[in-house]
Amino acid sequence: MNGDQIFNSINNIQISIKNHKDEIEKLDQEIGDGDHIFNILRGLDEILNLKEELMDKPIDHIFKQLGMKIMTTVGGSSGALFATLLMGMSKKYNSDLNALHNLSEMFFEGVQSMKKRGKADVGEKTMLDVLIPVSKSLIELQNETDFEKVANNINNVAKDGMLSTKDIIATKGRASFLGERAKGHIDPGARSSQLAIEAICNQFINK
Repeated sequence: MNGDQIFNSINNIQISIKNHKDEIEKLDQEIGDGDHIFNILRGLDEILNLKEELMDKPIDHIFKQLGMKIMTTVGGSSGALFATLLMGMSKKYNSDLNALHNLSEMFFEGVQSMKKRGKADVGEKTMLDVLIPVSKSLIELQNETDFEKVANNINNVAKDGMLSTKDIIATKGRASFLGERAKGHIDPGARSSQLAIEAICNQFINK
């Protein structure tokens, strides 16, 4: 893991999110406040602007600075949560571990930090319906040597988590006020999170 790989992954995430901009915006207009896609794209723009400054810095420093940038520039609950994810990840980096071990431990720590900050868990129609299962699967697969196998597995876990939100009654955010009416709609944060994970996983598939 190095700065170039981190920013390449962020760039791939941005491309995927932009390609699905209209879809995510529509999902958010149906059960949210409509600003999720704009906050996500703004956050991606802001952290990609740090590429030259951070490219050669230590991994933990990169993640911490990315998190701080999102915290200070992106509004909405998603901004605070993704900042918490990145800063949580920075605390768990260990230069003695290989890339997959590091990613597994860092992501798990970051998601746990998000869970605490958002006071949410699986089954509440949020991005955590994707991120928590993915973080647990990464821990289970951290000794795997076939990266394509890991990527395919994580892709499927993320997709299942995203699709599961369609039939859940929301208990957090604006969607919680809709009650039963939120059923039948995929959570926009879950969809954007799944797309981000898919963009990273696809870097290791069919290579």
